[in-house]
Parts: sequence; structure tokens; C-alpha cells
Amino acid sequence: MTIVYEMRKELGLLNIICMLVALGFLALAVISVIASGDFLTIDNLFIITVSLVMALMFAVNPLLYLKSEGRLRAPFSKKAIAPQIRDEWGQIRAQAPPLLDAKGRAVPPDVRAMVARMDRHKEAQKAQELS
Repeated sequence: MTIVYEMRKELGLLNIICMLVALGFLALAVISVIASGDFLTIDNLFIITVSLVMALMFAVNPLLYLKSEGRLRAPFSKKAIAPQIRDEWGQIRAQAPPLLDAKGRAVPPDVRAMVARMDRHKEAQKAQELS
């Protein structure tokens, strides 16, 4: 348990360092644009291009990590709206989204039942490990 916590702290620290370096390279590109007298020189365009590419290189890993954790939504994608169902008291409760396969098709009921059994088995194993 402590190893996982330490790895998370290290991963968070590395992501913060990567984002700071990426912001530093973006600042270098902005300073190069502002401070240069003539914007369209080969040297100035080279410094700006290299700075932007390096900023991209350092920003990719933290952004992909945030996306994998579900904290960063893909731009221009629509949110899935969960269908609303009213219970016997008239209150609205959200229905769980349907289980989909890799191609986005609905999973057959027998496969859904197998997945539910595996989930219950995993939960039982976790409860057994904790006790």
C-alpha cells in the first residue's frame, strides 16, 4: 500500500516538473517574440520553433496522464448523457451506461453477466485482502 502511495507522489512530482519546464519553454518563445526587433529572421523563427516543440514534448506526458485518469476531457467531444429514470418516489436517478465492446457495440447479456461475476469476484478478493 505504501509503495503505491509513494509512486503516486513521485508521478505527481514528475508531472509538475514537466509542466513547469513546458511553461518555461512557452515563456521563452513568448519572450523571443516580444524582445526581437525583427520577427521573421531565421534565428528567431528557429528559437521559437524549438521552444514550442520542447514545450510540447514536456507537456504531452502530464496531459496524457490526466486524460487516462479521467480529469481531462477531450476537446470538441460531446458528453454522454445518462438516461434518467424515476423511481417509485418520483425522484430521478441515473441509469448505468450500457456495457460496450471495443467497437462501441452493446455487449450481449451473457457476456454482461460474466463481467458482473468477475467484478463481484474481484470485490470479494479485495475485501479478503483488506481483512
